[in-house]
This record gives sequence, C-alpha cells and structure tokens, in this order.
Amino acid sequence: MASALTDKLSRLVKEMRGQARITEANVQDMLREVRMALLEADVALPVVRDFVARVKEKALGQEVLGSLSPGQALVGIVHRELAHTMGEGVADLNLAAQPPAVILMAGLQGAGKTTTTAKLARHLIEKRKKKVLTVSGDVYRPAAIEQLKTVTAQAGAEWFPSTPEQKPVEIARAALDHAKRHFFDVLLVDTAGRLAIDEAMMREIRELHAALNPVETLFVVDAMQGQDAVNTARAFKEALPLTGIVLTKLDGDSRGGAALSVRAITGAPIKFAGTSEKLDGLEVFDAERHAGRILGMGDIVALVEQVSAGVDVEAAKKLAAKVKSGGFDLNDFLSQIQQMKQMGGLSTLLDKLPAQMAAKAGQVDMDRAERDIRRKEGIICSMTPQERRKPELIKAARKRRIALGAGVQVQEVNRLLGEFEQMQGMMKKMKGAGMMKMMKRLGAMKGAPKLPF
Repeated sequence: MASALTDKLSRLVKEMRGQARITEANVQDMLREVRMALLEADVALPVVRDFVARVKEKALGQEVLGSLSPGQALVGIVHRELAHTMGEGVADLNLAAQPPAVILMAGLQGAGKTTTTAKLARHLIEKRKKKVLTVSGDVYRPAAIEQLKTVTAQAGAEWFPSTPEQKPVEIARAALDHAKRHFFDVLLVDTAGRLAIDEAMMREIRELHAALNPVETLFVVDAMQGQDAVNTARAFKEALPLTGIVLTKLDGDSRGGAALSVRAITGAPIKFAGTSEKLDGLEVFDAERHAGRILGMGDIVALVEQVSAGVDVEAAKKLAAKVKSGGFDLNDFLSQIQQMKQMGGLSTLLDKLPAQMAAKAGQVDMDRAERDIRRKEGIICSMTPQERRKPELIKAARKRRIALGAGVQVQEVNRLLGEFEQMQGMMKKMKGAGMMKMMKRLGAMKGAPKLPF
C-alpha cells in the first residue's frame, strides 16, 4: 500500500529522528523531500502546498525549537498533519434515521462499487447487527445486477430483484417500499458507473438522490487512479452532497495520492478502505493509523484486530487441551494452516508491520511461503481421517497415493511429515516448558521456515 510514498517518507523519518537541532535550513531540506515524495505519489498540487505550509509553520515554531528531542517532534508534526489532511480520527456511518436508512453508492465504473456494496452489507450485519437489503440501479453494465445478487448472498444480506428494462429511479422506489414493508434497517443502493464523467450519469444519480433522500451518499474511488481520482472527486462533489468516501484497492500497487487528495477536494471524510478482494476486506478508516502506515510506522492496532478476528478462541482452547494431553495430530496441524488463511495470509499481516520489521520480513519470499502453506493444506486434505489421526500409518504406498491426490511429489509429503514430527515433538516438550524455552526450541527447529522478526 502506497509503497513508494512509504519508502520515501519512512527514510525521511529516520533522518529526522537523528537531528540534534532543528534549523530553518534542515527544515527546508526536509520539506523539499516531502514535497517531491507527495508529488511523485500523485497527490494533488494544492493539497501538497497546503500540507507543506502547515508543517513548515509548526516546525519553525516553539513546538520544535523548545523540544528536548527536535527530530522526534518533527516526525510527530508530519504524522499529525498527514492525519489532518485525511480527516481526524474515525468517521462513522450515520444510521440515525427512520428505518430503512438509505445508503447511496456512487463512483465510476471499475472503482469497485458493487463489491464494496456487498462488503459494506457484511460489515453492517456483523458489526452493527443490521438487517440489510441491497438493490442494483445499474441497468447498463452487462451482468451488473446478477453480480450484486451473487456477492449479496455471499455477504449474508438480502437482494431486491431488478431488470435492465426498468428505470433506475423506479427500481430504487420499489426497493425502498419493499424495505419499509419488510422492516429492513438499511437499504444499500448500487448505482451505475461510467468509464468517464458525463452529464447523463450525473443527472441520473441526482434524480436517484432526490427520490431516495439517503442518509449517506458514499463516493467509491479507486486508490490506484492517482490524479484522475481528484478530477472524479471534484465532479461528484459538484453533483451530490457527499457524506463519505470509500477508498478501494489500497492493497494494490498504488502511489497513495488518492487517500491524501480526495478528502481535501471533497471535504467529505474517508469512512472505509478496501484492503482485499474478499468480502471481509473492508476496514473502518482511521486517519491517524493510516498516517502511521504511510510513514512506515505500521499499524499494530489493525494487526491485532485482524489476528483476533481470525482466531477461533474455542478451537484454540481445544488445541491447548490436546497439547496438554499429548494428542496433537495432523488435523490440528491443518487447523493452524486454515486459521492463517482466515487472517488473510502472510502478506496482509506484513503490510501492517512497521517499515523496518517489514523490510526484514520482506527478505522472505512471501509468495513462495503462501504457496507452500497451500501445498501443505492440499497434502493433508488428500489423507484419510485415519491417516490424519495416526500419521505413523503413512508408509510408501500411502505416500504415493497422497502425493498423487495433492498433485505433488512424494518428497513434498515426506517433508510435511518431517515438519509435523518436529512440531509434535515440540508440543510434547511444551507441556512442562516455559514460554521462553518453547521459543528457543521453535527457533532451533531444523528446516523450519524462519521469519526474521
């Protein structure tokens, strides 16, 4: 996420922290580098000018000059102003309305409106305990209505049918009437997008807004658009009273400029960030935490939340009981692999680490590590329930059958069984060992993949 901007600014942070004294000269040098980093990240020029002016004003004031640690104070200023540029703290959805609360999704085609609509439905169901209905007003794009139907079902919400022959305003009014009669808490309306801004599109979405009177009008923007995101944001701001922004594809190879620009251009707070293609890949946007990520400080809070959400507490308790009784088997090994996948895999966890730790971890080939995890899962799934409970039964003939079923070589099966035996031995020793001893044994396991953090 915003890797180029993060690399430049985290390097600057390191240099600033080493400054014993802050002078006008070295502040000017630092601001020049910040300006170049922001411009290269496709941040809009007016936003860059405003940001640099605010940092300069505070950096040359008493806040830094009277500080015992000027370098750290300067980093703090840059962090606060980044957060201020993207909005202060967290901006929640406003659902304080007579049900159903209508949320209108706006944006260009390809920004990810339909997927984001389903992600938001899932978020409202799981986090806010709401009864959610979705409807598609996109009568132009082939299969748009069916796409929303599919992802809505995956999200656990209900879908209101529509057809390409209907007019978007008629669809929206019928969906609103259905939502009222069936006591839905929230109605999510997915609107049509275009490849570029045009008057017909804007006229249609203004009519939808007038007919529905939504409590939230969310502008969905692709974080990879760069300067185009600014132009799109400006056009939608002029057409609609936007109440919030959803940034999509933040996990892509984006320069990061959109996150810094759209808030300043529209004046609307960034409320959500899309971090993966999965339906659970939607995060409530926190400006301060996002600023920390951009500066290479990581987002440990988000990392803890992600791990906590992916860990099955009851399964962990059962595993602890099995370890205590010495009954750790391949089913438990498989369970640990699947829990890692539920947490989003190694790469999404890595994204939230501070830059220095992430750089060390980056020395490990994450793609290869994740392929290795999937391969292990395939091998265990090719075993019979009895073989998973009693791996000692797996001899040459069984190994060949398992390898064939998993599409791997027999050596891969042998390697997995060897790693399992090492882990099983470690688990047995854990029964009477303290945590430090266990960690030492884990580091000493031969052939175990070692992450450098």
